[in-house]
Amino acid sequence: MLGAIAKGDTRIKNFLTGEDCVSTVNCLRAMGVSAELNGAEATVRGRGLRGLRAPSAPLDAGNSGTAMRLILGILAGQGFTSRVIGDESLSRRPMNRVITPLSQMGAQIEASRGRAPLTVTGGPLRGIDYDMPIASAQVKSAILLASLYAEGPTVVRESPESRNHTEIMLKLFGADVSSENGIITSRPVPELRAADITVPGDISSAAFFIVLGLCSENSEITIRNVGVNPTRAGLLDALRAMGADITLSNRRGEGEPTADITARSSRLRGAIIRGSLIPRMIDEIPVFAVCAALAEGRTVIRDAEELKVKESDRVRTTAEMLRAFGANAEETGDGLIIEGGEHLRGGRVDSKGDHRIAMSAAVAGVCARSGDTVIEGAECAGISFPGFFEYPVFN
Repeated sequence: MLGAIAKGDTRIKNFLTGEDCVSTVNCLRAMGVSAELNGAEATVRGRGLRGLRAPSAPLDAGNSGTAMRLILGILAGQGFTSRVIGDESLSRRPMNRVITPLSQMGAQIEASRGRAPLTVTGGPLRGIDYDMPIASAQVKSAILLASLYAEGPTVVRESPESRNHTEIMLKLFGADVSSENGIITSRPVPELRAADITVPGDISSAAFFIVLGLCSENSEITIRNVGVNPTRAGLLDALRAMGADITLSNRRGEGEPTADITARSSRLRGAIIRGSLIPRMIDEIPVFAVCAALAEGRTVIRDAEELKVKESDRVRTTAEMLRAFGANAEETGDGLIIEGGEHLRGGRVDSKGDHRIAMSAAVAGVCARSGDTVIEGAECAGISFPGFFEYPVFN
Protein backbone atom coordinates (compact mmCIF):
# COMPACT_ATOMS: atom_id res chain seq x y z
CA MET A 1 0.00 0.00 0.00
CA LEU A 2 2.74 2.46 0.87
CA GLY A 3 4.58 1.62 -2.34
CA ALA A 4 1.41 2.39 -4.28
CA ILE A 5 1.14 5.94 -2.89
CA ALA A 6 4.88 6.70 -2.93
CA LYS A 7 6.95 8.21 -5.73
CA GLY A 8 9.12 5.69 -7.54
CA ASP A 9 9.42 1.91 -7.60
CA THR A 10 9.23 -0.11 -4.40
CA ARG A 11 10.85 -3.54 -4.57
CA ILE A 12 9.78 -6.13 -2.05
CA LYS A 13 11.77 -9.28 -1.32
CA ASN A 14 10.33 -12.26 0.55
CA PHE A 15 6.84 -11.30 -0.60
CA LEU A 16 4.15 -13.68 0.62
CA THR A 17 1.84 -14.85 -2.18
CA GLY A 18 -0.94 -15.73 0.27
CA GLU A 19 -4.49 -14.87 -0.67
CA ASP A 20 -4.62 -11.86 1.68
CA CYS A 21 -1.58 -10.24 0.06
CA VAL A 22 -2.85 -10.97 -3.45
CA SER A 23 -6.23 -9.42 -2.56
CA THR A 24 -4.40 -6.27 -1.48
CA VAL A 25 -2.41 -6.17 -4.71
CA ASN A 26 -5.58 -6.58 -6.78
CA CYS A 27 -7.26 -3.68 -4.96
CA LEU A 28 -4.28 -1.46 -5.80
CA ARG A 29 -4.21 -2.60 -9.42
CA ALA A 30 -7.88 -1.64 -9.70
CA MET A 31 -6.82 1.94 -8.88
CA GLY A 32 -4.18 2.11 -11.61
CA VAL A 33 -1.15 0.82 -9.69
CA SER A 34 1.32 -1.37 -11.57
CA ALA A 35 2.35 -4.27 -9.33
CA GLU A 36 4.44 -7.11 -10.72
CA LEU A 37 4.69 -10.37 -8.79
CA ASN A 38 7.56 -12.69 -9.56
CA GLY A 39 7.58 -15.52 -7.06
CA ALA A 40 8.77 -14.14 -3.74
CA GLU A 41 9.54 -10.72 -5.20
CA ALA A 42 7.22 -7.85 -6.05
CA THR A 43 7.71 -4.49 -7.72
CA VAL A 44 5.19 -1.73 -7.09
CA ARG A 45 5.32 1.36 -9.26
CA GLY A 46 4.00 4.16 -7.09
CA ARG A 47 1.57 6.80 -8.28
CA GLY A 48 2.13 9.28 -5.45
CA LEU A 49 -0.18 10.27 -2.65
CA ARG A 50 -2.84 11.63 -4.99
CA GLY A 51 -2.22 9.63 -8.12
CA LEU A 52 -4.68 6.77 -7.60
CA ARG A 53 -7.56 6.42 -10.07
CA ALA A 54 -11.20 5.78 -9.26
CA PRO A 55 -11.85 2.03 -9.59
CA SER A 56 -14.44 0.94 -12.14
CA ALA A 57 -15.67 -1.91 -9.90
CA PRO A 58 -15.81 -2.60 -6.15
CA LEU A 59 -12.45 -3.22 -4.49
CA ASP A 60 -12.52 -6.83 -3.26
CA ALA A 61 -10.49 -7.38 -0.07
CA GLY A 62 -11.33 -11.09 -0.04
CA ASN A 63 -10.80 -12.47 3.46
CA SER A 64 -8.30 -9.80 4.52
CA GLY A 65 -9.36 -7.58 7.42
CA THR A 66 -5.99 -5.86 7.17
CA ALA A 67 -6.56 -4.98 3.51
CA MET A 68 -10.07 -3.68 4.10
CA ARG A 69 -9.38 -1.62 7.19
CA LEU A 70 -6.07 -0.13 6.06
CA ILE A 71 -7.21 0.76 2.58
CA LEU A 72 -10.06 2.79 4.09
CA GLY A 73 -7.43 5.18 5.42
CA ILE A 74 -6.01 5.71 1.93
CA LEU A 75 -9.41 5.95 0.23
CA ALA A 76 -10.57 8.56 2.74
CA GLY A 77 -8.09 11.06 1.28
CA GLN A 78 -8.77 10.43 -2.41
CA GLY A 79 -10.79 12.62 -4.76
CA PHE A 80 -13.24 9.91 -5.76
CA THR A 81 -15.87 7.53 -4.42
CA SER A 82 -15.13 3.83 -4.10
CA ARG A 83 -16.81 0.72 -2.78
CA VAL A 84 -15.01 -1.97 -0.76
CA ILE A 85 -16.32 -5.51 -0.43
CA GLY A 86 -15.08 -8.78 1.07
CA ASP A 87 -15.99 -12.43 1.34
CA GLU A 88 -18.72 -13.76 3.61
CA SER A 89 -16.42 -13.99 6.63
CA LEU A 90 -14.96 -10.50 6.22
CA SER A 91 -18.44 -9.05 5.67
CA ARG A 92 -19.36 -10.13 9.20
CA ARG A 93 -16.43 -8.36 10.86
CA PRO A 94 -16.94 -4.99 12.60
CA MET A 95 -15.81 -1.88 10.72
CA ASN A 96 -17.20 0.89 12.94
CA ARG A 97 -13.94 0.79 14.89
CA VAL A 98 -12.29 2.23 11.75
CA ILE A 99 -15.23 4.24 10.45
CA THR A 100 -15.53 6.24 13.70
CA PRO A 101 -12.04 7.82 13.77
CA LEU A 102 -11.93 8.29 9.99
CA SER A 103 -15.30 10.07 10.15
CA GLN A 104 -13.89 12.35 12.84
CA MET A 105 -11.16 13.22 10.34
CA GLY A 106 -13.81 14.19 7.78
CA ALA A 107 -14.19 10.98 5.80
CA GLN A 108 -17.58 9.98 4.41
CA ILE A 109 -18.06 6.23 4.82
CA GLU A 110 -21.37 4.43 4.39
CA ALA A 111 -21.88 0.97 5.84
CA SER A 112 -24.76 -1.33 6.64
CA ARG A 113 -24.85 -1.97 10.39
CA GLY A 114 -21.15 -1.15 10.58
CA ARG A 115 -20.08 -3.90 8.22
CA ALA A 116 -19.00 -4.31 4.60
CA PRO A 117 -19.78 -3.50 1.87
CA LEU A 118 -18.46 0.01 2.47
CA THR A 119 -18.80 3.12 0.31
CA VAL A 120 -16.05 5.71 0.77
CA THR A 121 -16.25 9.23 -0.61
CA GLY A 122 -12.81 10.75 -0.32
CA GLY A 123 -12.11 14.39 0.37
CA PRO A 124 -10.27 16.87 2.58
CA LEU A 125 -9.27 15.49 5.96
CA ARG A 126 -8.19 17.06 9.23
CA GLY A 127 -5.86 15.75 11.90
CA ILE A 128 -7.37 14.41 15.12
CA ASP A 129 -6.26 13.43 18.61
CA TYR A 130 -7.63 9.92 19.11
CA ASP A 131 -7.64 7.65 22.15
CA MET A 132 -7.79 4.05 20.97
CA PRO A 133 -10.65 2.23 22.75
CA ILE A 134 -9.13 -1.14 21.83
CA ALA A 135 -5.62 -2.32 21.02
CA SER A 136 -5.80 -2.70 17.24
CA ALA A 137 -2.91 -2.19 14.85
CA GLN A 138 -5.36 -2.27 11.95
CA VAL A 139 -7.37 0.67 13.29
CA LYS A 140 -4.23 2.59 14.24
CA SER A 141 -2.75 1.98 10.78
CA ALA A 142 -5.90 3.18 9.01
CA ILE A 143 -5.75 6.43 10.98
CA LEU A 144 -2.04 6.89 10.23
CA LEU A 145 -2.56 6.29 6.52
CA ALA A 146 -5.39 8.84 6.50
CA SER A 147 -3.13 11.28 8.35
CA LEU A 148 -0.95 11.47 5.22
CA TYR A 149 -3.83 13.38 3.59
CA ALA A 150 -4.89 15.44 6.61
CA GLU A 151 -4.38 19.07 7.43
CA GLY A 152 -2.44 19.37 10.66
CA PRO A 153 -0.97 16.71 12.92
CA THR A 154 -2.72 13.50 13.93
CA VAL A 155 -2.14 11.94 17.35
CA VAL A 156 -3.05 8.36 18.24
CA ARG A 157 -2.92 7.26 21.87
CA GLU A 158 -2.93 3.56 22.72
CA SER A 159 -2.58 1.48 25.87
CA PRO A 160 -1.63 -1.29 25.67
CA GLU A 161 0.51 -0.76 22.60
CA SER A 162 -0.29 -2.77 19.47
CA ARG A 163 2.18 -3.95 16.85
CA ASN A 164 4.09 -1.08 15.28
CA HIS A 165 4.93 -2.35 11.79
CA THR A 166 3.10 0.55 10.14
CA GLU A 167 4.98 3.21 12.08
CA ILE A 168 8.30 1.63 11.17
CA MET A 169 7.34 1.34 7.51
CA LEU A 170 6.00 4.90 7.31
CA LYS A 171 9.31 6.27 8.57
CA LEU A 172 11.16 4.22 5.98
CA PHE A 173 9.02 5.77 3.24
CA GLY A 174 9.75 9.29 4.49
CA ALA A 175 6.67 10.04 6.56
CA ASP A 176 6.94 12.35 9.57
CA VAL A 177 5.93 9.91 12.30
CA SER A 178 7.17 9.74 15.88
CA SER A 179 6.21 7.44 18.73
CA GLU A 180 6.84 7.57 22.46
CA ASN A 181 5.12 5.87 25.39
CA GLY A 182 2.10 4.79 23.39
CA ILE A 183 1.59 8.19 21.74
CA ILE A 184 2.06 8.26 17.96
CA THR A 185 2.18 11.61 16.15
CA SER A 186 1.97 11.94 12.38
CA ARG A 187 2.41 15.15 10.43
CA PRO A 188 1.61 15.38 6.70
CA VAL A 189 4.43 15.42 4.16
CA PRO A 190 4.30 16.43 0.47
CA GLU A 191 5.18 12.94 -0.78
CA LEU A 192 6.39 9.52 0.25
CA ARG A 193 9.45 8.06 -1.44
CA ALA A 194 9.78 4.51 -2.68
CA ALA A 195 11.92 2.05 -0.73
CA ASP A 196 13.38 -1.43 -1.07
CA ILE A 197 11.93 -3.84 1.48
CA THR A 198 12.95 -7.28 2.68
CA VAL A 199 10.10 -8.78 4.65
CA PRO A 200 11.12 -10.83 7.72
CA GLY A 201 9.74 -14.31 8.17
CA ASP A 202 6.30 -14.17 9.79
CA ILE A 203 6.23 -15.18 13.44
CA SER A 204 2.54 -16.07 13.06
CA SER A 205 3.54 -18.72 10.52
CA ALA A 206 6.61 -19.79 12.49
CA ALA A 207 4.39 -20.31 15.55
CA PHE A 208 3.01 -23.62 14.29
CA PHE A 209 6.48 -25.12 13.97
CA ILE A 210 7.67 -23.64 17.25
CA VAL A 211 4.82 -25.42 19.02
CA LEU A 212 5.58 -28.65 17.16
CA GLY A 213 9.20 -28.41 18.29
CA LEU A 214 8.22 -27.88 21.91
CA CYS A 215 5.55 -30.57 22.08
CA SER A 216 7.19 -33.40 20.12
CA GLU A 217 9.52 -35.88 21.80
CA ASN A 218 13.27 -35.55 21.25
CA SER A 219 12.70 -32.61 18.95
CA GLU A 220 14.68 -29.54 18.00
CA ILE A 221 13.77 -27.12 15.25
CA THR A 222 15.38 -23.89 14.07
CA ILE A 223 13.43 -21.40 11.99
CA ARG A 224 15.62 -18.81 10.36
CA ASN A 225 15.13 -15.09 9.76
CA VAL A 226 11.92 -14.64 11.74
CA GLY A 227 10.64 -11.19 12.66
CA VAL A 228 10.90 -10.75 16.42
CA ASN A 229 9.57 -7.22 16.78
CA PRO A 230 8.78 -6.93 20.53
CA THR A 231 5.29 -5.59 19.78
CA ARG A 232 4.57 -8.80 17.84
CA ALA A 233 6.54 -11.56 19.57
CA GLY A 234 4.38 -12.04 22.65
CA LEU A 235 4.01 -15.75 21.86
CA LEU A 236 7.65 -16.32 22.79
CA ASP A 237 7.13 -14.67 26.17
CA ALA A 238 3.96 -16.70 26.80
CA LEU A 239 5.66 -19.98 25.91
CA ARG A 240 8.66 -19.19 28.10
CA ALA A 241 6.25 -18.55 30.97
CA MET A 242 5.16 -22.16 30.46
CA GLY A 243 8.76 -23.38 30.68
CA ALA A 244 9.51 -23.58 26.96
CA ASP A 245 13.12 -24.07 25.87
CA ILE A 246 13.36 -21.35 23.20
CA THR A 247 16.50 -19.53 22.19
CA LEU A 248 17.11 -16.70 19.73
CA SER A 249 20.35 -16.40 17.81
CA ASN A 250 21.83 -14.45 14.92
CA ARG A 251 19.88 -11.32 15.82
CA ARG A 252 20.02 -8.64 13.17
CA GLY A 253 18.11 -5.89 11.44
CA GLU A 254 17.20 -2.29 12.05
CA GLY A 255 13.61 -1.21 12.39
CA GLU A 256 12.20 -4.73 12.10
CA PRO A 257 14.52 -7.01 14.11
CA THR A 258 14.92 -10.62 13.01
CA ALA A 259 16.49 -13.70 14.55
CA ASP A 260 16.76 -17.45 14.18
CA ILE A 261 14.40 -19.17 16.63
CA THR A 262 15.24 -22.60 18.06
CA ALA A 263 12.58 -24.58 19.95
CA ARG A 264 13.37 -27.82 21.78
CA SER A 265 11.20 -30.48 23.40
CA SER A 266 10.04 -29.05 26.73
CA ARG A 267 8.07 -30.06 29.79
CA LEU A 268 5.45 -27.34 29.81
CA ARG A 269 3.25 -26.17 32.65
CA GLY A 270 0.09 -24.09 32.66
CA ALA A 271 0.22 -20.31 32.92
CA ILE A 272 -2.03 -17.25 33.12
CA ILE A 273 -1.84 -15.15 29.96
CA ARG A 274 -3.50 -11.73 30.07
CA GLY A 275 -3.19 -7.96 29.82
CA SER A 276 -0.67 -6.28 27.55
CA LEU A 277 0.66 -9.65 26.40
CA ILE A 278 -2.55 -10.45 24.51
CA PRO A 279 -2.27 -7.84 21.69
CA ARG A 280 1.30 -9.01 21.11
CA MET A 281 0.19 -12.59 20.40
CA ILE A 282 -3.47 -12.29 19.40
CA ASP A 283 -3.09 -14.19 16.10
CA GLU A 284 -1.10 -17.00 17.73
CA ILE A 285 -3.57 -17.81 20.51
CA PRO A 286 -5.21 -20.80 18.72
CA VAL A 287 -1.90 -22.66 18.34
CA PHE A 288 -0.81 -21.51 21.80
CA ALA A 289 -4.00 -23.14 23.07
CA VAL A 290 -2.85 -26.44 21.55
CA CYS A 291 0.37 -26.06 23.53
CA ALA A 292 -1.68 -25.38 26.68
CA ALA A 293 -3.68 -28.58 26.16
CA LEU A 294 -0.42 -30.54 26.09
CA ALA A 295 1.06 -28.80 29.14
CA GLU A 296 0.66 -29.89 32.75
CA GLY A 297 -1.95 -28.00 34.73
CA ARG A 298 -4.34 -25.19 33.96
CA THR A 299 -3.79 -22.37 31.47
CA VAL A 300 -6.03 -19.30 31.64
CA ILE A 301 -6.26 -16.83 28.75
CA ARG A 302 -7.91 -13.53 29.66
CA ASP A 303 -8.51 -10.08 28.10
CA ALA A 304 -8.85 -11.68 24.65
CA GLU A 305 -12.33 -10.47 23.63
CA GLU A 306 -10.83 -9.42 20.30
CA LEU A 307 -10.62 -13.10 19.37
CA LYS A 308 -14.39 -13.09 18.92
CA VAL A 309 -14.27 -10.80 15.88
CA LYS A 310 -11.55 -12.48 13.86
CA GLU A 311 -12.14 -14.66 10.78
CA SER A 312 -14.27 -16.73 13.15
CA ASP A 313 -15.20 -16.35 16.80
CA ARG A 314 -11.84 -17.76 17.81
CA VAL A 315 -12.79 -18.18 21.44
CA ARG A 316 -15.51 -20.59 20.36
CA THR A 317 -13.73 -22.22 17.43
CA THR A 318 -10.52 -22.73 19.41
CA ALA A 319 -12.42 -24.37 22.25
CA GLU A 320 -14.34 -26.58 19.81
CA MET A 321 -11.10 -27.57 18.08
CA LEU A 322 -9.46 -28.59 21.36
CA ARG A 323 -12.49 -30.57 22.48
CA ALA A 324 -12.46 -32.44 19.18
CA PHE A 325 -9.06 -33.81 20.24
CA GLY A 326 -10.31 -34.78 23.70
CA ALA A 327 -8.89 -31.78 25.50
CA ASN A 328 -10.68 -29.99 28.32
CA ALA A 329 -11.34 -26.41 27.14
CA GLU A 330 -13.88 -23.97 28.54
CA GLU A 331 -14.94 -20.70 26.92
CA THR A 332 -15.16 -17.58 29.07
CA GLY A 333 -16.36 -14.08 28.33
CA ASP A 334 -12.88 -12.91 27.41
CA GLY A 335 -10.85 -16.03 26.69
CA LEU A 336 -10.34 -19.67 27.57
CA ILE A 337 -9.59 -22.00 30.47
CA ILE A 338 -7.66 -25.08 29.35
CA GLU A 339 -6.95 -28.04 31.61
CA GLY A 340 -3.78 -29.59 30.26
CA GLY A 341 -2.16 -32.94 30.73
CA GLU A 342 -4.54 -35.02 28.62
CA HIS A 343 -3.24 -37.13 25.76
CA LEU A 344 -4.76 -35.81 22.56
CA ARG A 345 -6.42 -38.18 20.15
CA GLY A 346 -7.18 -37.57 16.51
CA GLY A 347 -10.43 -35.80 15.77
CA ARG A 348 -12.59 -34.17 13.15
CA VAL A 349 -12.39 -30.37 13.07
CA ASP A 350 -14.47 -27.88 11.11
CA SER A 351 -12.14 -24.96 10.43
CA LYS A 352 -15.12 -22.63 9.78
CA GLY A 353 -12.96 -21.17 7.01
CA ASP A 354 -10.48 -19.79 9.56
CA HIS A 355 -6.91 -20.37 8.42
CA ARG A 356 -5.40 -20.26 11.90
CA ILE A 357 -7.89 -22.80 13.23
CA ALA A 358 -7.11 -25.15 10.32
CA MET A 359 -3.35 -24.94 10.86
CA SER A 360 -3.62 -25.20 14.66
CA ALA A 361 -5.72 -28.33 14.22
CA ALA A 362 -2.99 -29.78 12.01
CA VAL A 363 -0.45 -29.21 14.79
CA ALA A 364 -2.78 -30.89 17.31
CA GLY A 365 -3.22 -33.80 14.92
CA VAL A 366 0.53 -34.32 14.67
CA CYS A 367 0.83 -34.22 18.47
CA ALA A 368 -2.09 -36.62 19.03
CA ARG A 369 -1.13 -39.99 20.52
CA SER A 370 -3.71 -41.94 18.50
CA GLY A 371 -6.22 -41.70 15.72
CA ASP A 372 -6.47 -39.83 12.45
CA THR A 373 -7.31 -36.16 12.14
CA VAL A 374 -9.66 -34.74 9.53
CA ILE A 375 -9.79 -30.97 8.98
CA GLU A 376 -12.77 -29.65 7.04
CA GLY A 377 -12.02 -26.59 4.91
CA ALA A 378 -8.26 -27.03 5.32
CA GLU A 379 -7.63 -25.20 2.04
CA CYS A 380 -8.25 -21.90 3.88
CA ALA A 381 -4.64 -22.16 5.13
CA GLY A 382 -3.68 -20.62 1.78
CA ILE A 383 -5.01 -17.28 3.01
CA SER A 384 -1.83 -16.71 5.01
CA PHE A 385 0.41 -19.76 4.45
CA PRO A 386 0.40 -21.23 0.93
CA GLY A 387 1.94 -24.69 0.92
CA PHE A 388 1.46 -25.26 4.66
CA PHE A 389 0.14 -28.78 4.23
CA GLU A 390 2.96 -29.69 1.85
CA TYR A 391 5.44 -29.91 4.75
CA PRO A 392 6.32 -33.59 5.37
CA VAL A 393 5.31 -33.44 9.04
CA PHE A 394 1.66 -33.14 7.96
CA ASN A 395 1.77 -36.08 5.54
